Amino acid sequence: MLLKDPFGKYSSKFIEVKRGFLTEKELNTLINKIFAIQRLDLVRDIFVFSCFTGLAYVDVQKLTTNDIKKDEEGELWVMTERTKTETESNIPLLPKALEIIEKYKDYPSDEKKGKLLPVISNQKMNAYLKEIATLCGIDKTLTFHLARHTFATYALNKDVPIESVSKMMGHKSIRTTQIYAKVLNKKVSNDMKQLKNKIHEKQSKPD
Repeated sequence: MLLKDPFGKYSSKFIEVKRGFLTEKELNTLINKIFAIQRLDLVRDIFVFSCFTGLAYVDVQKLTTNDIKKDEEGELWVMTERTKTETESNIPLLPKALEIIEKYKDYPSDEKKGKLLPVISNQKMNAYLKEIATLCGIDKTLTFHLARHTFATYALNKDVPIESVSKMMGHKSIRTTQIYAKVLNKKVSNDMKQLKNKIHEKQSKPD
């Protein structure tokens, strides 16, 4: 029998997790890179698809054409359920994501295995992504999950409301989404330019 609580004086500390992501320049470099090797081209496309949808590997891998649905305005969405949290994840498809879906529409069905995209194993995906990073001159550890972080960071820094980002990513709590809410220096600069312009306009107006 313990007479004293061995953890009585212990207090836990919150360690902030730093989420890596691709900058806009790095993402464009990745998108515009021409690969002579087909497997690298495929892996790049699947990764970029996740950058524009925020879907995790397991959720991209299980997508079928039935998960692509049209709303009342004719816009296409990915409507699925996150494997990890079993929550809805509904994402309007951006042009780049639609382009990738169209590119692989007629891909050999035996390799797609009834799925929307021909996604290879996560282990091979991450191995090839490291090769891709080297070829693109990206000095970061490129893993598939980095695409999800990239989507969240940029959506928030492009003024997409955090509630909308949280809904698209299928988070159960908005506190999870807040991990990504880091303001980039570029956005700070743009916001300050807007403030500077407003001050200038006010000072230029006659009394």
